[in-house]
Amino acid sequence: MINLSVNINKIATIRNARGGNMPDLLQVAKDCESFGAQGITVHPRPDERHIRYSDVYKIKPLINTELNIEGYPSQPFIDLVVQVKPAQVTLVPDPPDAITSNAGWKAGEHLDFLKEKVDIFKSKQIRTSLFVGTDPEDIEYAAKTGADRVELYTEPYAIQFLKDREAAVAPFIKAATLARQLGLGVNAGHDLSLVNLSYFAQKINWLKEVSIGHALICDALYYGLKKTITLYKKCLQ
Repeated sequence: MINLSVNINKIATIRNARGGNMPDLLQVAKDCESFGAQGITVHPRPDERHIRYSDVYKIKPLINTELNIEGYPSQPFIDLVVQVKPAQVTLVPDPPDAITSNAGWKAGEHLDFLKEKVDIFKSKQIRTSLFVGTDPEDIEYAAKTGADRVELYTEPYAIQFLKDREAAVAPFIKAATLARQLGLGVNAGHDLSLVNLSYFAQKINWLKEVSIGHALICDALYYGLKKTITLYKKCLQ
């Protein structure tokens, strides 16, 4: 079984658009868990345009599933993660003004930097994952950092899927196979949806986790959150 971690950033975006507490982010996190999600993902950014640092502190004690905190390992982010102590931290190379994550680490270029950050989190018994593309060199260097897992950046797969799904998934199969050979767990995320998720999961059935936010929340507008989570979990079986 591949775990589904629901990224609730978009819920926070809607809340922040009007102020107040509608929708209730904390209740949504609890509901995702009760509807079957095996994890909750948050990606706090420095400008707090969606998830706020204060949200992260509140979410952790409310849920029993795994909390995954994504972000660029600036000092404030490191301090947050060490204090909250989630099940997993996913390090992403996005600058503060990025709309969304749009590339993986060039792990060889940032090897010392990443190794230092991985050591910090692992010393606190926090599972550490690196957001990477499918370049074999990046995956090999990711393993050298001491990280526990990699999260494959799947936007290129999603873009090509409707044109040629075999060609779309091929580099991800190779990357995931290499990661497994190097002793890394494999996660995946970015633009995975009800359209393309099932095929991806069938072809890489040793995935540990997928993290899905935007598409899942959009689908929930039509199907409702409970049914949507059920549909995504069916794609992973």
